[in-house]
Amino acid sequence: MSEDSRFGLARSVTLPGPLALDGGARLSPVSIAYETYGTLDAAGSNAVLICHALTGDQHVASTHPITGKPGWWTRMVGTGKPIDPARHFIVCANVLGSCLGSSGPASVDPATGTPYAMRFPVITIRDMVRAQAMLLDHLGVRMLAAVVGGSMGGMQVLQWAATYPERVLSAVVIASAARHSAQNIAFHEVGRQAIMADPRWRNGDYYAEGDPPASGLAVARMAAHITYLSEAGLTEKFGRRLQARDAKSFGFDADFQIESYLRHQGISFVDRFDANSYLYITRAMDYFDLAEEHGGLLANAFVGCKRTRFCLVSFDTDWLYPTTESRAIVHALNAAGAPVSFVELSSPFGHDAFLLDVPELNRVVDGFLRAGEKG
Repeated sequence: MSEDSRFGLARSVTLPGPLALDGGARLSPVSIAYETYGTLDAAGSNAVLICHALTGDQHVASTHPITGKPGWWTRMVGTGKPIDPARHFIVCANVLGSCLGSSGPASVDPATGTPYAMRFPVITIRDMVRAQAMLLDHLGVRMLAAVVGGSMGGMQVLQWAATYPERVLSAVVIASAARHSAQNIAFHEVGRQAIMADPRWRNGDYYAEGDPPASGLAVARMAAHITYLSEAGLTEKFGRRLQARDAKSFGFDADFQIESYLRHQGISFVDRFDANSYLYITRAMDYFDLAEEHGGLLANAFVGCKRTRFCLVSFDTDWLYPTTESRAIVHALNAAGAPVSFVELSSPFGHDAFLLDVPELNRVVDGFLRAGEKG
């Protein structure tokens, strides 16, 4: 165990900043909550940054302090797993804009002494990555053996490669895309409108009352959760089976199991997440368009990446970020002359497959990371 207070579980740092944001604002100070696992080797060559998805957090392989559940990626991170603290120095940080320790709308604005709420500046995926780079500088990590992430985490991985190619040796992008489609934006807008239509939202200023827009956030989560699943998976798991009853109620209770399941997902989510953070992070995802940042040609984003090895993985039942999105990234990497491997895996779990029991995904990531270590 390191005696350096920077390393370990449940860490946080407040950096003076300022952090220049894509929207033109400057954020200062910048707080980042994070966890590290393993030890940085003497050569500084074994650092792996894990980027989390929309509602994820820094507790990638530790017990979540609110839910008491295991970390969100214990299938991938841990002793004997593809990302192993015995071999890697692992860093996972809560993204900018979130609500679990990093600067976000619930943070106190030093200028007013009250929570920022909707006065927090709009952020982008690139802003999140810049904040992560500040954290790595604080930790003394110059080079990353790998950056790994799924969904929004994959967007951060792509942004890392495009923004800091000299710091990234390997990049693993799982179930993700280089830009948000109109369909993706549409689902997020439904969620945001559900939150803002909740009378308890109060234009974002609900912190003092301790009465957040839980109903709106729960509906937002329910709508989003549908996109994380697949039709085949839903049919297999729930079909049209009724929930704890023998006949339809001819009312609007949760007659069907799928209704009960979604309600549970919505209700449990509001216990651990902030509605304003949901607004800000979904907006960051909607704004993400890596090609747009590089003259409209995605290959231009990767011109500095000829030393970076890429591994892309998609799932055949993922309709949120389908395989066509990954193939577009692969074509751009090929055009830029960057080394890339790609695999589409078969899974019944839809987009959520990257979080669930898909042994083939572990084998792909493990093989890719070990091949880089041999180099």
